[in-house]
Amino acid sequence: MRPLVATVDLAAVRHNYSRAKQCGPGRKAFAVVKADAYGHGAREVVTALRDLADGFAVASLEEAAEVRAMAPEARLLLLEGCFEADEYGMAAQLALDVAVQGDAQAQGLLDARLSRPLNVWLKLDSGMHRLGMSPAGLRDWHARLKDAEQVAELNLMSHFACADERGHPLTETQLENFVGLLDLPFEHRSLANSATILGLPQAHMDWLRPGIMLYGASPFADLEPKTLGIEPAMTLTARIIAVREVSAGESVGYGGGWVAQRPSRIATVSCGYADGYPRTAPSGTPVAIRGLRVPLAGRVSMDMLAVDITDLPAAGLGDEVELWGRQVGIDEVARACGTIGYELLTKVTKRVPRRYLGP
Repeated sequence: MRPLVATVDLAAVRHNYSRAKQCGPGRKAFAVVKADAYGHGAREVVTALRDLADGFAVASLEEAAEVRAMAPEARLLLLEGCFEADEYGMAAQLALDVAVQGDAQAQGLLDARLSRPLNVWLKLDSGMHRLGMSPAGLRDWHARLKDAEQVAELNLMSHFACADERGHPLTETQLENFVGLLDLPFEHRSLANSATILGLPQAHMDWLRPGIMLYGASPFADLEPKTLGIEPAMTLTARIIAVREVSAGESVGYGGGWVAQRPSRIATVSCGYADGYPRTAPSGTPVAIRGLRVPLAGRVSMDMLAVDITDLPAAGLGDEVELWGRQVGIDEVARACGTIGYELLTKVTKRVPRRYLGP
């Protein structure tokens, strides 16, 4: 086996969920486990949170079926709703809470013959303009659905567009648009994502929806996880599989873009973009070896990358290399690559073995 592993600390996931609940005393929280729990493994994360979480949230019926098998009694929210009319029957069989975000979905629900009524979350387009109903449209559908036989609970939800940018004016506008519908009778309301759980108590409502914070990455560009009281859940580690001496003026890697400015020791590391480490990572992106940080040297290959260990003479063949984790934060790597931690975590591929530390 290639010496490469993603180690997931399930105790950190539990800590981060508890941190979300601590931020919103008295509120319930859907743990968002879509996209295979952001690359951490939905089966393992759901199992770790099963006795702690009030519910879970997913993006598709396939994900819902997987989670339901592990959490038979949990409340389970289908965030994007049903895409075909006949999917409502499956949603009822799985006892899901279902988002309804447009006219077609709402009409499909009214037309459905179900084995049991559904908990329905009408989704407001409060300003993101991705999914959801207009305020007027939502009022209309509220009147039509409130006594429908297909509906057990009628709830309200929306999603922020710019909550990761603290103080962004659109966030306040979206909050006002949401509050403007609270004269309608709803059983439950949900608005707060990770950023607003941590930074905007006015948005907490009845149900929180912690996502990225569960996995220990910061939803804010200017605040580190430690500052927010959350812990990294995934540590991606590889090993040095070769070391060579490179003379000044010689290049390393595809394209020859990195050129040694001095006699250098270059370590080849067993991780590349086919494993999920970003090809866009520039030279200088840090990794950690023996507790010290050293820089990436040259272009990331499909299965390997190179780092400059000239200033770490003790490093050698077989040494462990942390690509991200507790020594090199996922958000720092993401910033170097011009992206966000969400993308890096969800792109760790299936060929990288996951190792789990118990809660």
